[in-house]
Amino acid sequence: MAFQRKKIALIGGGQIGQILAMLVSQKELGDIVVLDIPAYENPIKGKALDLMEMAPHGDYDANITGTSNYKDIEGADVVIVTAGKPREAGMTREDLLAVNLKIITEVASGVKQYAPKAFCIILTNPLDAMVYAFYKLTGFPKHQVVGMAGALDTARWRAFIAMELGVSVADVAGTVLGGHGPDMVPLPRLTTVGGVPLAEIATKEQIDKLALRTREAGTEIVKLFGKGSAFFSPAWSAATMAESYLKDKRRIIACAALCEGEYGIHGLFIGVPCLITAKGLEKIYEIKLTEEENALLQKTIASVKKTTEETKL
Repeated sequence: MAFQRKKIALIGGGQIGQILAMLVSQKELGDIVVLDIPAYENPIKGKALDLMEMAPHGDYDANITGTSNYKDIEGADVVIVTAGKPREAGMTREDLLAVNLKIITEVASGVKQYAPKAFCIILTNPLDAMVYAFYKLTGFPKHQVVGMAGALDTARWRAFIAMELGVSVADVAGTVLGGHGPDMVPLPRLTTVGGVPLAEIATKEQIDKLALRTREAGTEIVKLFGKGSAFFSPAWSAATMAESYLKDKRRIIACAALCEGEYGIHGLFIGVPCLITAKGLEKIYEIKLTEEENALLQKTIASVKKTTEETKL
């Protein structure tokens, strides 16, 4: 039987989508189809061609194409959705809900028709509500749909700790729970640096400052940009999730997953530690939380519930 590369569909060819196309190519995860609306089809085809012309120096083999036709994503193994209006300065994630819900509705229809078996990773904001909407609109099983939230939030938490302490980010381990918004829950108690508990090498003031910066990380970048939001770090986070699925790496990554009783949550997509395998979302891990941590989690659950209910799905 001839070897056949995996197929990755990137829905949305903006900043995150084009960087994803480059990262997925460099990782040689498979062939890539970048899809955007008809008005952007030529620029998307141009970006795909540019990436193909980078391959000789980039030392990767991947077929990269651009399109506006959902039929071209047919049979995709992975679908990563970045389509949507980005946040601008002064705009909350919730402000985006109405406009991006329309976009997600169209995307869900196309993916359901042409890639019904794909492992789907949603990045569109407001993340927790958009992944819920995609799940409801497609009717896909829960192991097949996750949101890229905790992966990015945890990366930011680790990066800020490394920057603050002047240590390698490779030695910082930790996780962030909850919604992808200003009340997410970093867990300093379970964070280590080279195996050393964070509380033993950082002051309480430092830890509080780092937790606050993590919660406001997206807004910090939006303010600096003035227009638009983060794209390098979300792209790499999504690529990591896709790679764990495609290569069966069995990574435990914080993802927005459908909780059905875990952490006392029912019917909401919340950032929790997830085992990502060739089966998709194979398992959600529950952490025994302190009373203080649980109180913070209840706050983020309430926020996610409110935003999710606004989808009316």
